[in-house]
Amino acid sequence: MLALACDHGGYELKQEIINYLNSKNIEFIDFGCTSTDAVDYPEYGKKAAHAVASGQCDKGIIICGTGIGISISANKVPGIRCALCHDCFSAAATREHNDANMLALGARVIGVGHALKVVETFLNTPFSNDERHIRRIEQIEKEF
Repeated sequence: MLALACDHGGYELKQEIINYLNSKNIEFIDFGCTSTDAVDYPEYGKKAAHAVASGQCDKGIIICGTGIGISISANKVPGIRCALCHDCFSAAATREHNDANMLALGARVIGVGHALKVVETFLNTPFSNDERHIRRIEQIEKEF
């Protein structure tokens, strides 16, 4: 199950991602928002992040205008490793090396066609399970 959320700036791209997910029979929960009316991105980023952190969803995709604010918000939730990616190389690397469980996109930064390729890459790239990457993730999760 995939968590999906956006603010008003990401609403139209989220609709395109929903069409993609439906075409691939990928199940998701849409945590909002539901229009282009102005909203605050932290509310929606955190809703999706809590769904992933709790195990309700396996991964998440969140979208705002730049992807920056919503990714920062999601990363405040313990257990979330949300990566802002606008290219397929980064999307694959963050799955392989960081076992990222959430992807952030900036709707005002990336075109729809390329965004869908980034989503596909993120969803289809497995974690490498390499010892060095596991060690680094444990360091990320460790409180100072």
